[in-house]
Amino acid sequence: MTGKNIHVTVWNEFLHEKKDPYVTKIYPEGIHEAIAEYLNKKPGIETRTATLEKPEHGLTDDVLNDTDVLIWWGHMAHDRVRDDVVEKVYHRITCGGMGLIVLHSAHHSKIFKRLMGTSCNLRWREDGQRERLWVVSPWHPIAEGVGDYFEIEQTEMYGEFFDIPKPDEIVFISWFKGGEVFRSGCCFHRGQGKIFYFRPGHETYPIYHNRTVLRVIENAVRWVAPVRRPETPTILRAIHAKPLEDLK
Repeated sequence: MTGKNIHVTVWNEFLHEKKDPYVTKIYPEGIHEAIAEYLNKKPGIETRTATLEKPEHGLTDDVLNDTDVLIWWGHMAHDRVRDDVVEKVYHRITCGGMGLIVLHSAHHSKIFKRLMGTSCNLRWREDGQRERLWVVSPWHPIAEGVGDYFEIEQTEMYGEFFDIPKPDEIVFISWFKGGEVFRSGCCFHRGQGKIFYFRPGHETYPIYHNRTVLRVIENAVRWVAPVRRPETPTILRAIHAKPLEDLK
């Protein structure tokens, strides 16, 4: 980890907010800035932002090398993210230990699909109905301070089957008014890095002004943040191993 604080980069396409006046009203500075503003008020966290249309999508080598946790929100421009930038992010996660938090429709982002190795497809319906998120791993650090469940009054529905590998842990399961359920908080390990997928966050609803949603993101930042490890762990290198015992 870099220094005493967790260095977070919040990445967002920042396109809906420029094109849709309704979204602009909800997030005048962008979804990324709403999340960053909250995190920057929390002890031990320093947050910057990056967006799609910046050079290298704002994810230069200097930025990535100084990022402990990357938060990713994308929706309408997954295909515009450069493959070489995706590979840099992938390497920072798997070999460098950078944590990744994938939000809402970023389930179809190139980086999440690269890490999962599956289509990451799901059912969806934009109907503005209620979602109830149940905590199914109450002992998990990401669920700290949440209670048994919490609700979002208006949201987009995501339903199973969600085509991802079996998560290492599931923290939240959602129920929707239409009857669907969904694995809404999923934890994964890939190489040295930890990944958390968190479902809430459709751009036409003020979900990133919801204090419980933001608390979960804060908890996730602290959970996915890298722990100190040797620069090149032996588990990630091919080694001709000498026996520890005398074989004769």
